[in-house]
Amino acid sequence: MDQLTIILLYFTSFFTLMNPLGIMPVYLTMTSSLTKKERTRTAIKATLTATVTLILFAFAGRYLFDFFGISVAGLKVVGGVIFFIVGYDMLNARLSRMKIKEEEVEDYVNDISITPLGIPMIAGPGAITNAIVLMGDAPDYASKLMVVIAILLVALVIVVSLLGASGILKFIGEQGTKILTKLMGLIVMVIAVEFFFSGVTPYVQAMLN
Repeated sequence: MDQLTIILLYFTSFFTLMNPLGIMPVYLTMTSSLTKKERTRTAIKATLTATVTLILFAFAGRYLFDFFGISVAGLKVVGGVIFFIVGYDMLNARLSRMKIKEEEVEDYVNDISITPLGIPMIAGPGAITNAIVLMGDAPDYASKLMVVIAILLVALVIVVSLLGASGILKFIGEQGTKILTKLMGLIVMVIAVEFFFSGVTPYVQAMLN
């Protein structure tokens, strides 16, 4: 395969797992009480957090996992639980507009930028696992560079999507946002269940054996 085909394959895998459209409703709801400048800062910080996390795990993931005794299955279980809680809150419209005091805005932006937006919404267990596997399978430095380029390209798409989310919010209206949030909440919960059980399965198999 030529380099363009490889990058396209890497890009598609990360794009599917990081799912910019799935992140948008959570981002819109959690930043609804912030100013445009604060929403922009949140989008950039969240994407930067996710990008750094993915590149870190791509290069050092296997060593970190071995050092701390962490398995990919364990990461999937934790990610599944967090996803489920976020999805449940979205489904029940609990991620509603919050009145944040002016002096608390900085802390709020920093908090949600790291979790749940940066990790695990953008850089979730699937994307982290994908980064580790692709980097581990890359036969040379050129292939490893392409993994990094693919991560950066998807990050660019995500930050552009989040920055344009305000316009989408205006277009679909408040009622449309509520419907979209509930629908995406249901989808996030389904993804959470898939993550959880794919993570639990190896433990159950080990216990049975």
